[in-house]
Amino acid sequence: MSAGEVGASTFLIVWLGWQPNGSYGNHGRNVSTPRDRLSKFLEHLDAIFKTEPEFFPFESKLSGASNLACMVYRDIPEADHVTGVTYGLSEVAHPSWRSARPELMISVQSTDVAWPLAVAEMANRLRGECPFGYGDVIDFGGKISEESEMSAFLVFMPSILAPDAALGIDVGAEQPINIAGMYPIYGSECALLPEMGLERFWKHPNFDRYDVHRAAVGS
Repeated sequence: MSAGEVGASTFLIVWLGWQPNGSYGNHGRNVSTPRDRLSKFLEHLDAIFKTEPEFFPFESKLSGASNLACMVYRDIPEADHVTGVTYGLSEVAHPSWRSARPELMISVQSTDVAWPLAVAEMANRLRGECPFGYGDVIDFGGKISEESEMSAFLVFMPSILAPDAALGIDVGAEQPINIAGMYPIYGSECALLPEMGLERFWKHPNFDRYDVHRAAVGS
């Protein structure tokens, strides 16, 4: 099944129907099911955003792994913005995840759902391979959206959430979830970031975290 918008209850049934009894953790012990964990994660998001999202399911690219979901919130954090949050990245282990596992969030000034869907596609493609740690730069492999030349992402703390809303989210698994922010950047900035350092890049006047039409840093 390819990504596509479905209703909330239908989404849960379809998503869980692919992999209803997935295990979680490094010891092969089934602490809870994907349904339990997704439901608890959605409860956490509902408490933050106070609105139901649109759901876009992605079929797993890994045999035996649970499928991945993208929850899209229009006009969040304000009008003419879009916010997307993944669930499913944390369902596949990575050796660098010692105390928590990530899910991803993007918020940009746009009405194009290509932005959150690109983040979900990347999470689905790189599960188990990429740690999605703060400071990581990840090449999407092409334009993220037709409205911008941006083609990569910088991983850092989510800008629209307070730390207590983004970190240590209990979904009933062996490890809690930390939400990581995904910030679209230009291809030219991928090489520039290591030279400048994350702090200087983050504070550069050209780096508007939400503006997908901004000038490139270093231009």
